[in-house]
Amino acid sequence: MNPAFTIAKPESARVPLVLDSPHSGTDYPEDFRPAVSREVLRAAEDSYVDELYEAAPSFGATLIAARFPRSYIDPNRSLLDIDASLLDAPWPGPAIPSRKTQLGCGLIWRALDSGQPLYARKLSIDEVKQRIVRYHQPYQRAVKDALDEAYDHFGAVWHINCHSMQAVSDAFSEEGPGKPRADFVLGDRDGTTCEPAFTAFVADTLKAMGYSVKINDPYKGVELVRAFSDPAAGRHSLQVEVNRRLYMEERTREKNAGFAKLKRDIATLVNKVAAYAAQRSHECAHEHGHHHHHDHDHDHGHPGHDHSHHDHKH
Repeated sequence: MNPAFTIAKPESARVPLVLDSPHSGTDYPEDFRPAVSREVLRAAEDSYVDELYEAAPSFGATLIAARFPRSYIDPNRSLLDIDASLLDAPWPGPAIPSRKTQLGCGLIWRALDSGQPLYARKLSIDEVKQRIVRYHQPYQRAVKDALDEAYDHFGAVWHINCHSMQAVSDAFSEEGPGKPRADFVLGDRDGTTCEPAFTAFVADTLKAMGYSVKINDPYKGVELVRAFSDPAAGRHSLQVEVNRRLYMEERTREKNAGFAKLKRDIATLVNKVAAYAAQRSHECAHEHGHHHHHDHDHDHGHPGHDHSHHDHKH
């Protein structure tokens, strides 16, 4: 078993849909050695998000979930997001810290959302490199490979990046403290990571089930939707944040009475998105004159179709 992630492959006719849960991991590596208790660290987890979406393979989608915790290394960050203040020596490669890094939650977190420092020590260069090589890179590669495979087969792919959020913003939140959040927040980085129709479809599906939905407010989407999306070429990524109060007690992290209903509703959402992706990929194939083989029995590569380079625009 890969220490970095689990992957659940389609259990029924494949559709061009990949879901990933980068922050639900609970396997804390031995070499973490943080200065805070496991209990405190667990506040950073997107608890049970992988479980909420576990029906995805039954609708023909692929579901990838991180096994390691985001507080150890965050797979939803760029490798450039290095926090120099955490290190015991200068970082040997390029480093372009983002606003997230300045807040203490870059590639490797310096502090929790509460502002509490994670370590009572500096990290070695080798330690950081090992986390990248063993956890961050394998996870991102698994997501990229699943997206590429679906894209090669169907000529287009839809990607949902799955997260959970605090019910009410805190002092470190983008929008300032004490703001209650919608049931779901969809992030497409202001319309740049997927076709607008896809964001609208997901929003409308959730609203029809009675949920409140906001778009790009306060979460616009981070690295995983940015890195692997190219809507003009038929690669669509959307970040979906679900409000934790719908399914768990935030303080104790126990599932609450709403868990089963939310899980059923998310299964319904994924089922509808799977149908949307299948339908749209057929339409895209006709629009672009692609004759992708939609025979689902054998997943052979297509000789002469090299979709591995991402810079081509149809």
